Amino acid sequence: MGIIKASRLIFDYIRRDEDENIQEVDRAIDNLDLDIEKGSFVAVLGHNGSGKSTLAKHINGILTPTQGTVWVSGMDTADEDLVWEIRKRAGMVFQNPDNQIIGNVVEEDVGFGPENIGVPTDEIWRRVDESLEAVGMTAYRYKSPNKLSGGQKQRVAIAGVMAMRPECIVLDEPTAMLDPNGRREVIKTVRELNRREGITVLLITHYMEEVISADRVIVMDDGKLVMDGTPREIFSDVELLKSYRLDVPQVTELAWELRKGGLKIPAGVLSSEELMEHLLPLFDKRFPGQIHMGSLVTV
Repeated sequence: MGIIKASRLIFDYIRRDEDENIQEVDRAIDNLDLDIEKGSFVAVLGHNGSGKSTLAKHINGILTPTQGTVWVSGMDTADEDLVWEIRKRAGMVFQNPDNQIIGNVVEEDVGFGPENIGVPTDEIWRRVDESLEAVGMTAYRYKSPNKLSGGQKQRVAIAGVMAMRPECIVLDEPTAMLDPNGRREVIKTVRELNRREGITVLLITHYMEEVISADRVIVMDDGKLVMDGTPREIFSDVELLKSYRLDVPQVTELAWELRKGGLKIPAGVLSSEELMEHLLPLFDKRFPGQIHMGSLVTV
């Protein structure tokens, strides 16, 4: 069993009237099986309403299954006696960092979580130091969070989760409110934590470029798991992704269009550098000795 496992998971959002009679049932997750390996970086894609955020809330015990089971580090999330321990093992970072930052000073905010679970004072400050250094925010430890950019706030939120010493971090569209630079710095931070600290990462996003460096990509549609593979495997089937109302990275789509036009380019191109490696030999055959990397504009 992996660090996160779901078996035949079903979750229904139920709307009731004033007399508690059921008025409407909306199935958000439909018979989902999932096993996530410890230390992996897994991205979850899906259009709005696909069930990906509902899945994230099950991993942290915010929601419990209507049917089926979710385990985190072998613990059943439906067991109320284990919820506190589960939330220490699986930290959650939400879309809006302002919803998680409560301290008036960065270092106080990062130390709030471990203080809340009874960590001794000396250990709290050691964890604050390590967590701020890990996310590159040590220089801002005495600053007010209100003075930080969106990307910096999100890194503080991640540091606050890290200070709890989780085995897994679940990020629910953490870059949705950020500009492109903020998005890049947050994803870079998360990837470095995964590689350096061995923390399992579950990233829920709708930005295709953010999943290219993931170990595994899961695609959800109408509460079901419909695609599962490496980024290259997933982005090799552009038409199938589009049928699920999803985009692909721009360079992947360009390569796909060129491939449809007859150029011999492999499926699942993920970067502009990779695309140029395949294009240059084709141009060189047509214009031998006349094409150089510096004369081409990269994608």
